[in-house]
Amino acid sequence: QVELMESGGGSVQAGGSLVLSCEVSGITVTSYAMAWHRQIPGKEREAVAIIDSDGTNFYTDSVKGRFTISLDNAKNSVYLQMNNLKPEDTAVYYCAAGAVESEDLEWWLSNPADFGYLGQGTQVTVSS
Repeated sequence: QVELMESGGGSVQAGGSLVLSCEVSGITVTSYAMAWHRQIPGKEREAVAIIDSDGTNFYTDSVKGRFTISLDNAKNSVYLQMNNLKPEDTAVYYCAAGAVESEDLEWWLSNPADFGYLGQGTQVTVSS
């Protein structure tokens, strides 16, 4: 059984930082592409960052230079370091895992709907 367990969400003021963690079980992060998605109520889920086992990563334009996705193979976990947070980053953040080709990472960044496994989500709220 595949489980993705997010933690680290919370409330922060604009300009602050948070680190989201995702503990993965049932699959290994070295065998799947890992991603972070987010969803604002009433809007479609979007992917903000994606990474493969080689460390190749991509980010959506709105978070480039502020967010960093990383893997810890030993802990079978994936992280999202979020700096200089803005009110528009407020959303539920989901950890995601997809059995996809590395050459298709950018496509999956833009088309996250059928990516694969999804965690339960963690709320991030950024106040101005």
